Amino acid sequence: MNAPRAQIPDSFIQDVLGRADIVEVVGRYVQLKKGGANLMGLCPFHGEKSPSFTVSPAKQFYHCFGCGAHGDAIRFMMEHAGMGFVDAVRDLAQQVGLKLPEVQISPAEQAQQDAAQQQRRGINDVLERAAEHYRLKLRENQRAVDYLKQRGLSGEIARDFGLGYAPDGWRSLASAFGDYADPLLVEAGLVITQGDEGPDQKRYDRFRDRVMFPIRSTRGEVIGFGGRIIDHGEPKYLNSPETPVFVKGRELYGLYESRTGIRERGYALVVEGYMDVVALAQSEYRNAVATLGTACTTEHVQKLLRFTDNVVFSFDGDAAGRRAAGRALEAALPQVNDLRSFRFLFLPPEHDPDSFIRELGAEAFEQAVAGAKPLSRMLIDTASEDTDLSTAEGRARLLAQARPFWQALPETALLRTQILGELAETTRMDSAELARLWRGSGKGQKPDVRSPDGRAFGNSVEKRRDNPQPSAGFASGSRRAGALRLAIRSPEDQAARMLLLHAALWEELSMPDHELLTSLPSWHGELFRWLERELHDQGAAEWPLLRERLAGQAAENEARKLVDDAEVHEAPTLENLLPTVERIRRQPAMRANQQILSSLGPARRR
Repeated sequence: MNAPRAQIPDSFIQDVLGRADIVEVVGRYVQLKKGGANLMGLCPFHGEKSPSFTVSPAKQFYHCFGCGAHGDAIRFMMEHAGMGFVDAVRDLAQQVGLKLPEVQISPAEQAQQDAAQQQRRGINDVLERAAEHYRLKLRENQRAVDYLKQRGLSGEIARDFGLGYAPDGWRSLASAFGDYADPLLVEAGLVITQGDEGPDQKRYDRFRDRVMFPIRSTRGEVIGFGGRIIDHGEPKYLNSPETPVFVKGRELYGLYESRTGIRERGYALVVEGYMDVVALAQSEYRNAVATLGTACTTEHVQKLLRFTDNVVFSFDGDAAGRRAAGRALEAALPQVNDLRSFRFLFLPPEHDPDSFIRELGAEAFEQAVAGAKPLSRMLIDTASEDTDLSTAEGRARLLAQARPFWQALPETALLRTQILGELAETTRMDSAELARLWRGSGKGQKPDVRSPDGRAFGNSVEKRRDNPQPSAGFASGSRRAGALRLAIRSPEDQAARMLLLHAALWEELSMPDHELLTSLPSWHGELFRWLERELHDQGAAEWPLLRERLAGQAAENEARKLVDDAEVHEAPTLENLLPTVERIRRQPAMRANQQILSSLGPARRR
């Protein structure tokens, strides 16, 4: 087991603060002017026209008389750049020529960390060079320029977001890199290889004939790309694969570019895609961010909360939008406190945020944002879907559906008590009795909070496997693992194997089939949810490539075992798959599960 790192000594922190000049640190981001003994500037933490932000060289301290922001150089780096404490200390230490003390680490561990850091730097370097290559190619391609103009984007916005163009050629990047065979190009997700290493190995660019959107970290480093096809083709959007510097579930497109806008407007607007982010910036809404082809995660929410206490999730009003809103609700619940605000904005089906502003104006959009549904209302409305509150059965169903959400709220949040009171009033119950029933269960243990699809709020997949607590109607994890050891004979195994061998079949299935498979308990549901995301991000792929992409996924071992241990690899067909899916649906446990899912409405099914 690795030896733990010691905490950063207080003496080292004071040494860093003693050497770092706060005027120089803040001055990189804020234009400061002399004002008596201090320096003055416009506050970077809120919008203002008259400077109320002061920096004291004598006290090495900053303070804003407008919003109250204050602190030292470390606090400024944390709040303005979105860094964690250790990263902020390390960054400032490097600036003043100090090295962060690293004690209790063996030489082997240090060498491993140094190698990993060198790899990350190498990947960042090639991504930066690729971004510059794509920017230059955009200037040379009138078709790509015309496409951006048709979307209403100006040259200024294209510059601010570093937009580019990947030419329609198999090896365009060869002109940007002296060595196209450099392994870092593959590690960075820029180049795809086929075949074993050697002279016969095929290499080609991942992104071809696409408008390119660089994805930046909160420090401004290019960590990946999103590519949007110009004409017709699939997939419409293509993201970089996950790399040592890029994990989709942690990153938000546009956050680096939107940091100042978020503080000026006082909230972050989470939208569905990077084109939405850029188009909103064109309409002077530079406070938007987007997830990268994945559902909103708790890590996304935590990252946003470094910059603001107010988050507005904007989704389409269709079934897919409500599913996305349900996942955003789940991600936000554990982060609730009494100073934070999470709201949910559902636009008319014919509009996205950009088209809404263009047609109805910025004032109408501001009014829509102001009227966005608060988290407490979203929770109750989601739990109330498909319930008849005029009957005792309907009110009981509402409480059963609301309880997992309520239990996911931190116990210290007063909102938890407020919501319980509203639920009691809605369901004609005494609030004290409801509190006794809900708070009295599982004494001494934190409840295993699960949504109806088997996912646990705030719990890892590994924890669920080690200590499975299946709800009524769900097969236990241990029984399913035992079945896997025996043979591929359950319909869930058969469906998973067929879709892994022929992923394109997923698109042939109906939406109810998708919902059935992604709602399966244990690792099967994890696998089908991963497969759905993978097809959305990367398009269909053959099993050898899917096998590589499975690395590190929760269901990796089981999925590989299904395919690799089979003696015969028949060619799966839709005619084989549909009866298998139907057998899953007809199982008693799944029939009960589907009844629950149908009663919950689309926002909770996935």
